[in-house]
Amino acid sequence: MPPDRSPPPVHVAAAVLRDARGRVLLARRTAGRDLAGLWEFPGGKVEPGESPIQALERELAEELGIRVRGAKPLIAVPQRYPDKRIVLDVYEVPAFAGTARGLEKQALAWAPPEKLAAYPMPPADRPVVAALTAPSRYLITPEPEGDHVAYLASLEKALAGGVRRVQLRARSLDPARFANLAREVLARCRVRGAELLLNGSPELAAALGTGVHLRAAQLMALSERPLPPQLPVAASCHDAAELAQAERLGLDFVVLGPVRATESHPGAKPLGWDRFRALREQVSLPIYALGGMKPADVATARRNGAQGIAAIRGLWPK
Repeated sequence: MPPDRSPPPVHVAAAVLRDARGRVLLARRTAGRDLAGLWEFPGGKVEPGESPIQALERELAEELGIRVRGAKPLIAVPQRYPDKRIVLDVYEVPAFAGTARGLEKQALAWAPPEKLAAYPMPPADRPVVAALTAPSRYLITPEPEGDHVAYLASLEKALAGGVRRVQLRARSLDPARFANLAREVLARCRVRGAELLLNGSPELAAALGTGVHLRAAQLMALSERPLPPQLPVAASCHDAAELAQAERLGLDFVVLGPVRATESHPGAKPLGWDRFRALREQVSLPIYALGGMKPADVATARRNGAQGIAAIRGLWPK
């Protein structure tokens, strides 16, 4: 890959502020600014010599008239715009002093988390909404072997441990056996409130009322989204062209990798986190980091703009 000769990204700090009802504060960009009229998480540019937290404290005092009482990292999203690059460094602010007001004449809205996605936002904010509202771990099931009783017991253990998004990947099964297993897995996911996506099977997914995870070749062969908006569609991506196609089709999220070398793909060259970030900034999709990931890597993945991690061995109970 040739070196990136574009200017360094502008560092922007933003806050997730909640009221007593759990609603999240959004501010509308005022006329005369880039992306005017869109809604965003409040904050602003990190000035030279400032830390992101210091910038956040200053910006929220100037814009909203509030004082921050603590902040913890949520996600840092690298995003490329036609005229600039930014890193949107987002923090959750569990408490603040004062009453938020639009001191710069910007409109404010307190939005329930489940309605955040309905607000028109700049591209960098879409992954932030996903980080707030969707799972940070995406379990990809291993190939089932022998008796499915033990397999389903392991799935139950993963769900009991908090996994809430599952991809059923069982390419060794014929269509009839895969459909039977999908029904068993879907029943267990529904009991736990987990989302299920079927690997490579949009027709079966539509019939069962669940999501689909497209293989890269399937993704590139499509001209439109294969399921209606209420059913999730994801895909496996490895490069910029596949990411662009996923965004063009309106997919809900993707996995990108391998970030590290894995036993399951010994011949694949790892991306590494630098290349992951470079690809991440070209689209506004929520992206899971794939390849050698474990639960302890969620924080690192989020610092590099990922929704979280996707894994087989790292998330499947032993």
